[in-house]
Amino acid sequence: MTIASLATILNQARQNNQAIAGLVVLGWEDITAFIAAAEAENMPVILQAGPGCRAHTPLPVLGAMFRYAAERASVPIVCHLDHGYEIQEIEEAIQSGFSSVMIDGSKKPLSQNIEITGHVVSIAHRAGVSVEGEIGIVGYTDGLSSQGTEPDEAARLARETGVDALAISAGNTHLQTQASAIIDEVLVEKIAQRIECPIVLHGGSGIPHSVRRRLARKGLVSKFNIGTELRQVFGSTLRKTLDEDPNIFDRLTILKTLQAPLCDATRHIIANLK
Repeated sequence: MTIASLATILNQARQNNQAIAGLVVLGWEDITAFIAAAEAENMPVILQAGPGCRAHTPLPVLGAMFRYAAERASVPIVCHLDHGYEIQEIEEAIQSGFSSVMIDGSKKPLSQNIEITGHVVSIAHRAGVSVEGEIGIVGYTDGLSSQGTEPDEAARLARETGVDALAISAGNTHLQTQASAIIDEVLVEKIAQRIECPIVLHGGSGIPHSVRRRLARKGLVSKFNIGTELRQVFGSTLRKTLDEDPNIFDRLTILKTLQAPLCDATRHIIANLK
């Protein structure tokens, strides 16, 4: 299957009143489970290499892993750089074979965010790579506080940069371990009316499944980033495996026990967005 662009996948999803899962990858075991789930649900997915993943594994290695798996999948797979902050990092991702990049200028003043995002769009589009931008600050649990996205600012950034997707802040928070976020759906709708590109919500693990499904069905949000929810499945299954067999020690044997639970949890996420 051809590796997909973010722009193509999200625009198709929006037309079908669906959303696509942006799945945070930390290793090869994640990749295989996520693609197995996508194939079982016959839906595209977005494999995402975030800052934590990149700190552990070099970008060229991740690019090769993502592409190898995507080229053998039976459904479209987007190879996406999540939360890129520097031009050099964006360029390395493009050179490493990613089909989509995110430039996160959300902590910069609006004019600087527009400038760096527009520059990345010009670089990436010349290479046939999609770009996700961000405006408004999506905070972290027990960390940086969120600042909601202003519709006028979102409209200006989207118009002046030509981004293919725009991540916004509307009550969503990174690293939430409970699905308890209260999303300002009125704000999401106001922004959707002002911009032409698809909308993304980061911190999807903290958003109740019913809210994700409703926003997707209304065509308001086309991509939900999911990380913590699946890492919790990974961690709990790992603990169970070690508790049940205190003598187990082989890495590959241990990791094999994680595949089915991780795939099942991912299938549930994907199916809920159809």
